[in-house]
Amino acid sequence: MKTIEVDEELYRYIASHTQHIGESASDILRRMLKFTAGQSAPAAPAVSVSVKEAQPVRNEARPQDRVRAVRELLLSDEYAEQNKAVNRFMLVLSTLYRLDPAAFADATASLQGRTRVYFAGDEHTLLQNGTHTKPKHVPGTPYWVITNTNTGRKCSMVEHIMLAMQFPQELTEKVRGTI
Repeated sequence: MKTIEVDEELYRYIASHTQHIGESASDILRRMLKFTAGQSAPAAPAVSVSVKEAQPVRNEARPQDRVRAVRELLLSDEYAEQNKAVNRFMLVLSTLYRLDPAAFADATASLQGRTRVYFAGDEHTLLQNGTHTKPKHVPGTPYWVITNTNTGRKCSMVEHIMLAMQFPQELTEKVRGTI
């Protein structure tokens, strides 16, 4: 498996075409490019490309737009259809990241337990910092999160992130109550 870096705008575009939780970027691109496994690709040209490392971009969305987006998530069929707390947790995290990647990055940077790291850029980091963490990729984000925590801890993590991202306390409590 090769690793490529893309800028934030392109990453968001690819992630916006996710059809289900856990769908990989490779799967999304294969579908978008109508490229199937085993299909021979043209040889890559011998070029040198310099790629600037992507940094989270501050989303300039107005606060009321962010609040509306979270409320719409809570009312959505997709959210209502989730019968497990972990799936609702993942949807909330994906939405918060999409609304403001830089604020999400700031909010998760300091979020960790006594012996565990909760968020990381890769699965391996989470596995190194705790046994039985059950790391999962947060869809549409570059983040992985541990999921082997009780629902109360998941709610506390969401509350910490939302308050750090300056969401209203009332909305934060409402989201917490739905997980």
